[in-house]
Amino acid sequence: MTNDLLTLASPSLPGSLSAAAAQLAAINWEFILGTPLRIAIIIVVAVLINIVLRKAIRNFAHKIADGTTAVSRRRFSSSGADEQQVEPARHRTDARADEETLKRRAQRARTVGSMLSSFTTIIVFIIASLFVLQELGFDPTPILASAGVAGVAIGFGAQSLVKDYLSGFFIVVEDQYGIGDSVDLGEAIGVVEGVGLRITKVRGSDGTLWHVRNGEILRVGNQSQGWARAVMDIPMPYNASQTLIDEIVHTAIANLRKSPTIGPDIIEDPEVLGVQELTGTSMTIRTLIKTKPNQQWAVARAYRAEIKRQLDRRGIAIALPEQTVLTTMPDPVQAAATAPSSTPTDGDTAGDGA
Repeated sequence: MTNDLLTLASPSLPGSLSAAAAQLAAINWEFILGTPLRIAIIIVVAVLINIVLRKAIRNFAHKIADGTTAVSRRRFSSSGADEQQVEPARHRTDARADEETLKRRAQRARTVGSMLSSFTTIIVFIIASLFVLQELGFDPTPILASAGVAGVAIGFGAQSLVKDYLSGFFIVVEDQYGIGDSVDLGEAIGVVEGVGLRITKVRGSDGTLWHVRNGEILRVGNQSQGWARAVMDIPMPYNASQTLIDEIVHTAIANLRKSPTIGPDIIEDPEVLGVQELTGTSMTIRTLIKTKPNQQWAVARAYRAEIKRQLDRRGIAIALPEQTVLTTMPDPVQAAATAPSSTPTDGDTAGDGA
């Protein structure tokens, strides 16, 4: 190629073209078309692979959210007209509950997609860096061996740290809980304020902020996912008729459904299970109310207050446990023996005579 360029730089060409041809001939094309070109190709291929993988991950995350929504819509739209007329409230309730679930799933899909995209980018560029080092004449084998030894050492020395990160990853992937959820993590019970790959922050009811390592979480009780349920046991007077108790309970439930503040939080008609317990003074009526997440406590308090108003309106008092107090009178003989004597002594008699 150099000889061809020199041939081009003949005296028959103009001066400017001859100078350009001479400059091209002076360039070391073998070097440019060798290592630098291969490095550039490696970088370009790595960038393209990273773009393709990130786009595939984003599409996968979007399909998770959108596909769930489509399945949900097909499920609710596939019900027959007769079934919709028989149970319209139930279908509306399930639809509202699924809307909350779908929001959480979409958020989880975006979070997992972002994590996988970052992980993919790191892996792709690490591999590309090894190829670049090899093109520059460096043997990556010692680096890989050192990285392997360092990884083993770090793995043994930071087992708990690796466990925390893996547990945090699966907590996010499986959507075990999220920010704002009321959870029971064993030692820590409260509202989640932060979810990380290593630590979860939980705010207790007394204001204590718990920092819980994800690797130490063995079980999770989540009271905020999908829906919640208020379980209430109300003691009623034992001598009250069943008809009157049913009237009180159903009136209280109807007033709750009409309330502008409590009614929207109730997503299903309450269930009155009936008599839960019998004692000598009262019978306990159990009621279950399905509510929106984190609203079960407010609904339970409103239900108890409404029951109290209905009882007061009818002049019925909540049954109190009976208490029997037994007292014993002292034995007259023993009382006389232990009582202080009131007989005057000899000294007192002599003093009186004087």
